[in-house]
Amino acid sequence: MRAIVSVFVICFLLSCQSQKNIIKSNVNAINEQPKLVIGIVVDQMRYDYLTRFYSKYGDGGFKRLMNQGFNCKNNHFNYVPTYTGPGHASIFSGTTPKMHGIISNNWYDKVSDSYVYCAGDTTVQSVGTTNKAGQMSPHRLKTTSFADENRLFTQMRGKTIGISVKDRGAILPAGHTANAAYWFHGADEGHFISSTYYLETLPSWVQAFNNTAKAESYLKEWNTLYNISTYTESGSDLNAFEGGFKGKKTATFPYDLKALSQTNRGYDIIKATPYGNSLVADFAIAALDGEQLGQDNITDVLTVSFSSTDYVGHNFGVNSKEVEDTYIRLDKDIERLLNALDTKVGKGNYTLFLSSDHGAVEVPSYLESVKVPAGYFDTDAFKTMLNESVVFNYSGENLIKNISNNQVFLDREAIKSYGLNLIDVQQELVNIIIEYPKVYKAYTATSMTSAEFSNGVESLLQMGFNQKRSGDVLFVLDPAVISYSKTGSTHGSALNYDTHVPLLFFGKGIKTGSTLQHTTIPDIAPTMSALLGISFPNGATGSPLEFVLEH
Repeated sequence: MRAIVSVFVICFLLSCQSQKNIIKSNVNAINEQPKLVIGIVVDQMRYDYLTRFYSKYGDGGFKRLMNQGFNCKNNHFNYVPTYTGPGHASIFSGTTPKMHGIISNNWYDKVSDSYVYCAGDTTVQSVGTTNKAGQMSPHRLKTTSFADENRLFTQMRGKTIGISVKDRGAILPAGHTANAAYWFHGADEGHFISSTYYLETLPSWVQAFNNTAKAESYLKEWNTLYNISTYTESGSDLNAFEGGFKGKKTATFPYDLKALSQTNRGYDIIKATPYGNSLVADFAIAALDGEQLGQDNITDVLTVSFSSTDYVGHNFGVNSKEVEDTYIRLDKDIERLLNALDTKVGKGNYTLFLSSDHGAVEVPSYLESVKVPAGYFDTDAFKTMLNESVVFNYSGENLIKNISNNQVFLDREAIKSYGLNLIDVQQELVNIIIEYPKVYKAYTATSMTSAEFSNGVESLLQMGFNQKRSGDVLFVLDPAVISYSKTGSTHGSALNYDTHVPLLFFGKGIKTGSTLQHTTIPDIAPTMSALLGISFPNGATGSPLEFVLEH
């Protein structure tokens, strides 16, 4: 009997010790969360920029993230349109425009019968400028971001700071509960600003940064960092496919930015050069000290959007020497940021991911010159045709309220007054549109809400379709056909050149490796939430990428 009791006591003690170990392990796991999470978005970064310019990168920037972190090589947007506003919202909310509501950068609002901007908010005031450029907030974003969930989880003790040269690139990633979002106001000021949505005055560290005249220091010559003859991964410097700057006859190096600023909106010219990214890196490094980010055991979140890559791509095109130089220089800015994180937060104390809000198409006029199918879509002629067809078919005017973002918005009251059936009118428009040159597909809003598409362009359209905000008819252009100028690149489609973007994870809790497994943008936020042990963003539709996380 004593032996049985002894065995029982020993088992009980071992069980208790085991429970203590589990509890201790759980406590340690909570205490071992990264002190800082950094979410980096590189605006308009195609995946192949990682591989095409790889030999030009140093060891401390992109290569460090790729070789010491985890590289998801087959990462895609799973919706259209692939624009900046929706891209930033989707990365940090873990869902698509169908749920978070940011259907474009600007869109026609059916309620107010006017255009709205994704971050525009006239109920708040500018901070740091008297210009209206500060009247911005995340109020049109319908769901939370993982940064919001971190704030809620930590009882608002974990900080969130958003930074970019673009307002939407700073605001949408940081979410609704951010301590602050800062963006660059150029023109004749050259300062980082914010809005009363976050704070009433700029913190002293921001004022000090603005007073250093750092922006003015970048009004200098922009020439290639290395000898231009070594830039063999891009096209010729002088060609017919680039835009350039006002005041300079050719889009060729070098560029005297101080002189050109006079005819290119002052400090705004910095945004369209690699120095805009350098300025953001400067400000982000200053924020580490100014906000004391990552200095305790409560996780903070810093979002950084490098947007100058987008301005350069739009202006010069994805095959330009200017784009190559911009990424070579961005690589060094990322290295500077990583070194600052190592020093100020500590190696092994932070977790970082890097992705993009969309890719970009090769300049169609260039593609045509090398016999690849491509072209341009005349939106004005299309609008005229569609309006005339509606008048002819229905003997009624003003049935179409708006055509924008490859969507047609109907006047539903007018349709009722003519005794017409909305679904019939939608389908008739599809029949007309699909016959138009350079249109690939067209769908009604009714089909988007009544059928479920599991693959193809139809599925991507559906994931980008928001029933309250999107139009009555959606149409898709042929591959490499854009509504844009004959110079420079743009984006927005469901094609791989717009959907395939980098996804790199690095730092605490991240494995070293790579995968060709298909991943999607909405997977990012749930992965970060899983790493932190917090709730997923409330509208998240993506899944945690378990294979990138250490266990």
